[in-house]
Amino acid sequence: MTAPEGGSADALRRWAAVRLAEAGIDSAGAEAAELVAQMLGVDPGRLLLVDEVPAEMRSRVVAAVEQRCSRVPLQHITSRAFFAGLELTVGPGVFIPRPETELLAECALARIAELRESAGDPIRVVDLCSGSGALALAISAGAPDATVTAVERSERALSYLRRNLEATGLTERVAVVRADVTDVAAVAPLLASAHVVVSNPPYVPSGAEVSPEVAHDPPEAVFSGDCGMDLIDQLAPILASALRVGAFVAVEHDDTTADLVRDALTATGGFAAVRTHDDLAGRPRFVTAVRAAVGDPARSGADGVEGWNT
Repeated sequence: MTAPEGGSADALRRWAAVRLAEAGIDSAGAEAAELVAQMLGVDPGRLLLVDEVPAEMRSRVVAAVEQRCSRVPLQHITSRAFFAGLELTVGPGVFIPRPETELLAECALARIAELRESAGDPIRVVDLCSGSGALALAISAGAPDATVTAVERSERALSYLRRNLEATGLTERVAVVRADVTDVAAVAPLLASAHVVVSNPPYVPSGAEVSPEVAHDPPEAVFSGDCGMDLIDQLAPILASALRVGAFVAVEHDDTTADLVRDALTATGGFAAVRTHDDLAGRPRFVTAVRAAVGDPARSGADGVEGWNT
């Protein structure tokens, strides 16, 4: 099916949907609407109102659709990703936030709500491996009374993070720190005062098959050794040694490594209530734990699996 040489935006959208479906793109209809709307500079809901698309604009749409058919991520073409109600700028050099990670943000916000009842000082959140800032910004937007620190080592990712911080207007509530999360000297002072720590670290096993879209993400933000645990294994003892008693930790992981993540946190001897939370598809998605006090009978205990379906 060739692209229409003239006509309405909706006709162009229908062509794009067929072309994307032929290329094996999931949600071809929704992606076609977003691509056409983005290239034309209108809201997707207003495409029906555009009776004639100029030739130059039509050429831009066709080029964008062909890019997507070659499996360039939609977010790289549109330069934006939607996460927990926020519109974030993304592109080559930064990990594209996934909808599944919104569950981790919801979990952190639920914990913050609980802590408001007992915390005697402002609630402090640290986001490790922040990337585009998706988690840090979503938590800050959802908990305006919390202070958030976003930690990221990649200068390319930080450029997106800072841009998103400015765009969301959260510069007064979110601090940005460039650091390697395994650098104890750099992160321990940040963790020492944290009430909540979240992380969506690289966790995919290096030999795992990934989609062509994932191949466009920075490899260092995706893969973490043969079993996907290299960074998490390094991070667990740092968290155990640096966090205050009662601090809450939530770490996203590969759906094949839930047991290994629980084991890594439990083996430190510093955590209680170590639990796996499933995503909406029933796959294990992230592990939570609470920094335990010395002598706590629940210390080092792994409490199994808990669904997170809010």
